[in-house]
Amino acid sequence: MKLIIKNGTIITAEKSFRSDLLIEDEKITHIEGNITIDNIESIDASGKYIIPGGVDVHTHLDMPMGKIKSRDDFESGTRAAAFGGTTTIIDYATQSRGMKVQIALDEWRKKAAGKSFIDYGFHMIIIETGKTLNEDIAELIQEGVTSFKLFMAYPGTLMVEDEIIFKVLESTKKFGGLVCLHAEDGNEIDSLVRQAVTNGNLSPMYHALTRPPKTEADAVRRAVNLADRADASLYIVHVSSAEALDEIKRGQDNNVKVYGETCPQYLFLSIDDIERKNFEGAKYVFTPPVRENHHQKALWDGIKSNVLQVVATDHCPFNFNTDKRLGRERFDKIPNGGPGIENRLHLLYEYGVNAGIISLNQWIEKSCTNPARIFGLYPQKGTIEVGSDADIVIWDPEMEHIISSTTHHMNVDYNLYEGYKIRGQAITVLSRGNYLVKNGLWVGDTRAGKYLKRYFYG
Repeated sequence: MKLIIKNGTIITAEKSFRSDLLIEDEKITHIEGNITIDNIESIDASGKYIIPGGVDVHTHLDMPMGKIKSRDDFESGTRAAAFGGTTTIIDYATQSRGMKVQIALDEWRKKAAGKSFIDYGFHMIIIETGKTLNEDIAELIQEGVTSFKLFMAYPGTLMVEDEIIFKVLESTKKFGGLVCLHAEDGNEIDSLVRQAVTNGNLSPMYHALTRPPKTEADAVRRAVNLADRADASLYIVHVSSAEALDEIKRGQDNNVKVYGETCPQYLFLSIDDIERKNFEGAKYVFTPPVRENHHQKALWDGIKSNVLQVVATDHCPFNFNTDKRLGRERFDKIPNGGPGIENRLHLLYEYGVNAGIISLNQWIEKSCTNPARIFGLYPQKGTIEVGSDADIVIWDPEMEHIISSTTHHMNVDYNLYEGYKIRGQAITVLSRGNYLVKNGLWVGDTRAGKYLKRYFYG
């Protein structure tokens, strides 16, 4: 397929400029003024931004949780992502106890094959290790899985001890990989949860109160120290508090190779939401939990100062009217997770760019370029350069809409940002030069997403 996009303003992490671009054979082949070729399709992007497709490096599609699973599979989830301007995801494959990590990877590749509308890669969640740890890490890296998630929370299910974290850090240092860490002090939280339940404090609010910021900050401090000892790279997922942010900055200031990620829910939602009556607060049960409002400014400051390099979603949707109600009697039974894969670019544009908090270039840097670079997809993804994949979004900066569960494309019965007014919308979305969304309408007629083998950036 050949296609010219004309008269738009190209926005990358580094610069903004007027230019045309030519797409041939799924790649960007020319970026220059006034490209004119007879007899090929042309899009007039006058008054619009031409941006790279978003890269969401934190999703949980078709993920089992006890007897239920996250409501979006790779078909519905990637369709929703595309409507919001995201054209690449990295999803979390999960090892089960007694299962080889290679088997877990095979299971997740089967979940995605023939169902994903956009390109995808995988991280691997490791919950147990054995004598073959180094061989397993090396083999997965050869398969293009170069990032490995470990949990410091959820004792008895997902949590691993610091000794294992250190061993995985050493292994990724040796073979060229990155440890992603869910940093909360699981033992302290477990004690606080038991105390709350014993005292009859069972409402959703206690999900937040039993996971105070200190439990996140203490875990981040331990994690940064472990990475320092191993001289290995570390990526802290879904940073939610000012205290955790301070610990990441401390590590960076001491030359520890630590990256930070936050999510829209921590920039826009607060503990006021989980206090909503009639069990509505259950919609806002995810981990780490919502925080007091002052943490939002600290996180925005972390984005602007580059202490936080990435904004991802942690998209893990469960229906309110069925799944969330499994915890109607006590908060620790509410499935943890919320939807967001469709609205990340909307929210950052309206409340970041339009509000004057971040620039257009920072918007692209945090949602497209840095995630691609850190996780080994750049410059194939996350930018607009000659030779890059033609993952292109034409963004109308003036189109207004209201976020709502009645109009979103995620397969879940509520939206965390219901009623938020947005000025800015992805109107045309291309994946490797092929239309997914054209003038606001879905036209993706094949599930053409490809598995991406990744190589660790550093």
